[in-house]
Amino acid sequence: MLKKIIAALGLAVLASTAAAQSAYPERPIRFVVPYPPGGFTDILARTISPKMSETLGQPLVVENRGGGGSTIGTDIVAKAAPDGYTILLVAPDVAINESLLDKLPYSATEDFRAVGLAAYSPLVMVAHPNLGVDTVQELVALAKEKPVELNYASGGNGTGAHLSTELFKTQLDLDILHIPFKGNGPALNALLSGEVPIMLQQVAVAAPHIQAGKIKALAMPGKDRSAILPDVPTLSETVLPGFDSRPWFGVLAPEATPDAVVERLNQALTQALSDPQVKQQLAQRGAEASPSSPAEFDAFIAAEIPRWAEVVEASGAKVD
Repeated sequence: MLKKIIAALGLAVLASTAAAQSAYPERPIRFVVPYPPGGFTDILARTISPKMSETLGQPLVVENRGGGGSTIGTDIVAKAAPDGYTILLVAPDVAINESLLDKLPYSATEDFRAVGLAAYSPLVMVAHPNLGVDTVQELVALAKEKPVELNYASGGNGTGAHLSTELFKTQLDLDILHIPFKGNGPALNALLSGEVPIMLQQVAVAAPHIQAGKIKALAMPGKDRSAILPDVPTLSETVLPGFDSRPWFGVLAPEATPDAVVERLNQALTQALSDPQVKQQLAQRGAEASPSSPAEFDAFIAAEIPRWAEVVEASGAKVD
């Protein structure tokens, strides 16, 4: 009799869980962005959340929890209830921090479930006109001719732009000094003033300055040319065949989030990224909607962690 009661209780719990999952979502969803307002990650969250809300039938409430190189907001979601009501928008930092930081309060591979890849936001390598180079081939030749004399700017140690430039340097055996600034804005101002001659910058941010002749576009570090800067070749076309270092963005949920909930979130994300208005808004910023399945994004992150660990080790990158 006792076994029958236990079995019945177990079936009741399973039925209750299944019913709760099938009804998901029943209340607003917290969409954590582990960066301050105004950056591309924040803009992406606010671009896709209304369309995801339409599919899910509940609002997605974007919450900026910046700080700690994105670790504060990321940790909040890692420790949230795995019920689909707290999700996270991530960038390459989530993979880079695994090797860049000595102690993380979470694991990118053990404490999260992938919902899906969302978008790529390409960078462009730019130079101040005073440097006297018009192509990336000329930049490489100058760097080899004058090792240690060149430097480049970034928004800080361990940022995607920093490590992408280090990957470029390593693969071409170049000696160019890194000058970190406290944020992308100060780094760009240093480039525009000629204080620092080179940097990687987001296409949408760099394009007006390129068109005004204040800086020169040398190459795209992604696999494709940009629709905003169609005449600028890729590094793969010019000096590094196969090179691809595009910033990417995707959605994660806490590890124990049920399969049915993850699939529902992925469906909403995919539909949002397929919306013509969303695609247009992203394209205007030089970004490309790139939806994936949860399994594909999970495998993608797992591959990104060792890839960036090699760059961190080779560059000796340290956080400020």
